[in-house]
Amino acid sequence: MKKTITTALLSFAIIAIGQNKKSVNTTPFTVKNKAVTVYTSADSTNLRLIKTDSNLKFTELKQPLETQICVFVNPDKKFQTFLGIGGAITDASAEVFAKLSADKQQEFLNAYFSKEKGIGYSIVRTNMASCDFSSDMYDYVKEGDKELTSFNIDHDKQFKIPLIKKAMNLIGKEASFYISPWSPPAFMKDNNNRLQGGKLLPEFNQSWANYYVKYINALQREGIPVWGLTIQNEPMAKQIWESCIFTAEEERDFLKNYLGPTLKKAGLGDKKITVWDHNRDLISQRVTTILDDPEANKYVWGIGFHWYENWSGGDMMFDNVGKVNEMYPSKNLLFTEGCVEKFDSNKYQLWKNGERYGKSMINDFNNGTVGWTDWNILLDENGGPNHVGNFCFSPIHADLSTGQLIYTPSYYFLGHFSKFIVKGAKRISSVASRSQLLTTAFINPDGKVVTIVMNQSNTKMTYNLCIGTAATEVIILPHSIQTLIY
Repeated sequence: MKKTITTALLSFAIIAIGQNKKSVNTTPFTVKNKAVTVYTSADSTNLRLIKTDSNLKFTELKQPLETQICVFVNPDKKFQTFLGIGGAITDASAEVFAKLSADKQQEFLNAYFSKEKGIGYSIVRTNMASCDFSSDMYDYVKEGDKELTSFNIDHDKQFKIPLIKKAMNLIGKEASFYISPWSPPAFMKDNNNRLQGGKLLPEFNQSWANYYVKYINALQREGIPVWGLTIQNEPMAKQIWESCIFTAEEERDFLKNYLGPTLKKAGLGDKKITVWDHNRDLISQRVTTILDDPEANKYVWGIGFHWYENWSGGDMMFDNVGKVNEMYPSKNLLFTEGCVEKFDSNKYQLWKNGERYGKSMINDFNNGTVGWTDWNILLDENGGPNHVGNFCFSPIHADLSTGQLIYTPSYYFLGHFSKFIVKGAKRISSVASRSQLLTTAFINPDGKVVTIVMNQSNTKMTYNLCIGTAATEVIILPHSIQTLIY
């Protein structure tokens, strides 16, 4: 009997190993007998994630000329593993969603979270207690309750949690759901205010660490598996909305002395902790301060960042992300927030808003980023609700006066990545021979290559998609983005 059981277990193990091996494609990539399918979105056209070619064939091109525009893809040169793309389910998003008709709710859910009917989001972020995109300011504990005995998430059960559950059910096992706080309770801060920055008082370090545990456990009791967390949203910004300042040293010490050990003690040591969660400008200083401390480093899964560093009038600082990747290649880079600010309903279809997404995503992935999280997944026709008047764009808006959904260019730009790149894909080398073209590429676990090409220029271009000595000609329209699958 024992021999039979052992044999059975061995057979199961062999089958399991075989299945695991099967799931990872190790066959060398070849373009032989392959055709390229192209999906396009383009300004001043009706093309929005539309299949524009489906049978482009490769022919020999041993040595391109300087006059030939090329995108060179090398599937043999592999880099980081892809986690996913998604957005934030804030109070604002959930409250707007609740006001839609049942059919529009289903349309919206499919648009984001279905690979077949939509763009296949797999990452979800949410705010722990109130943020600017809440209708009101709220907390999960009563004033002065250091022991957190009054802790409950009843506020979230009306709107936010039901939407999170619907999204997670559609995503399924590929979901990565994480939480971010905007501020501790007012009584825990030196300014006694959830707004306007301020700092966590040292006597509340442990209580605040316990707060994360309470929230994670409360969500998981609701059937929402929590994948990870960031320590503090925008820790160097004093905002008119919920905010809290943590210097690099303060974030490091809170992590290694309180949050990390507290999560581990509570049986939550598997949750992925992401530091920084702010702009690319100061990312290097923050990361070196935290990661060069071994006791803090051991708790860190990754580094989160936003795209708002251009507030000073400069450009987005993609190279800073790449430098961090060079210094700490074993840590993961996660884009945790970006949106187009200063809402204006006359600019719903402004193409450059979508191009901002395309440029950022291509550059972030090429600099080692594993996942990308947009900000609000849904806002109303006023760019809110927002309890401090900080109205912004989202990829989809709901005009609650008509009950209709408005799809912006940003939605389609995001979809050119999220719909086609699969969790577990590897980024591969992709380089353009003209600065007007931006490109990145991934190879999915099934062996299919996904290449994104974005034309920033005012000119229609014909380029060669080159893999080794094989190439196929592709036409790309002005101010457009393409996804090529082969």
